[in-house]
Amino acid sequence: MSETTFDKDRARAFTSRMLGILNDGALSLMMSIGHKTGLFDSLDGNPPASSQEIAEKAGLDERYVREWLSAMACGGVVDYDPESEMFSLPDEHSGLVTRRAGPRNLTVQMQQIGMLAEVEDDLVSVFENGGGLPYDKFPRFQALMSDSSERRFKSGLIEQVVPLLNMTDALQSGIDVADVGCGSGLASYLLGQEFPNSRFVGFDMSNEGISRANDTAKDLDNVSYQVADAAALNQDPSFDLVTTFDAIHDQAKPKDALAGIFAMLRPGGTYLCVEPKASSVLEENLEDPMAPFMYTISTMHCMTVSLAYGGDGLGAAWGHQLATEYLNNAGFKDIKVEGIRHDPGNNYFISTKPTS
Repeated sequence: MSETTFDKDRARAFTSRMLGILNDGALSLMMSIGHKTGLFDSLDGNPPASSQEIAEKAGLDERYVREWLSAMACGGVVDYDPESEMFSLPDEHSGLVTRRAGPRNLTVQMQQIGMLAEVEDDLVSVFENGGGLPYDKFPRFQALMSDSSERRFKSGLIEQVVPLLNMTDALQSGIDVADVGCGSGLASYLLGQEFPNSRFVGFDMSNEGISRANDTAKDLDNVSYQVADAAALNQDPSFDLVTTFDAIHDQAKPKDALAGIFAMLRPGGTYLCVEPKASSVLEENLEDPMAPFMYTISTMHCMTVSLAYGGDGLGAAWGHQLATEYLNNAGFKDIKVEGIRHDPGNNYFISTKPTS
C-alpha cells in the first residue's frame, strides 16, 4: 500500500478502538463477577468505603475485592479517592449494574461472555469443518436464561406484555395458554398466579428446565409442564393463546415449530412471538449499539446450536422482515410488531389464526 493511500488518522483511531475492545472485554468478565458475588449490590447506595469494609460487607476475601475494585476504578465503573483510598458506586451507574435495576442490569448479559468463552476452541473447529455445537456444550445456558427471564418477566410480563394482547378479560375468565420453549417456566408460573381461572402449559425439550419448572410451580394447580420438541408438538387445536419468548430463532426447524404452533391454536387464537429486535438487512443494524453483542451471541450459541441438529441456523439477527415472512407462511394473519419499555431488545409479534 502506498504512503498516499494510507490514512494515519484512521490507523490511530483503530488502535484506540482495539485497546478499548481489549479493556472492555476484560471489564465485562470482571463486571460479571461483580454481579455474581453481589459486590455491585454491596456498593449500591452506600458512602465511600475502603476495600476492607466493602469486602466485609459482601462477605468476600479482601485481596480479591481490592483487585476487583482497582479494575472497576480504572475502567470508570466506580469512583476512587486517592487521598482516603476509598471506593464508591456513583448513583448514575447503579441503575445499570445492580439487581435493583431489574431488566436494565446489563451485568446479567455480561455473564454470557464467560459462558461463550468456554466453547471458543470448539467453535473454531466448526468454522473450519462446518456443523455446529449442541446444547450440551452449554451447561450453564439454562441458568443464565432463567436469570435473564426472571428480571424481564417479573418487571414487565403482567404490567406490559399482557395489555399488548388485549386478552386480560379472557385470561381472567379462563382460557388455555401454552408457552413453547418455556425454559424454566417462569412466564407460565407468573401468569398462572395472576390468572387462576386460566390453564397454562409449558413445553421445552430440556429435561433440566422442565424439572426446575415443575418444582417452582408445585403450588399452582392451573400450571403444568411437558418435555417436548418445539418442532414436533403434535397438539390438537386446544389453545386460545400460544407464546414463545426468544425461542423460534434457536430452533433447528423453525418452520416446523411455527406450523405446530399454528395447529395447536383454536381458530381465532392469538400467537405472541417474541424475538430479538433486528433487521434482516445488515446495513440497517450497523448503527444499533447492541448489534456486535447480538451477532456474537448468534454465532457462538443461537446459530451454531441450530446447525448442530441439521437446522436452518437462522441466528439471533434473522430480523423482523424474515420473521414476518415465516409467520405469514405458517398461516398467521393480522401480524403486528410491538415493543415494551422493560424489554427494548426484543420485538413482540402478535398475530392470529384465521377463523376459516
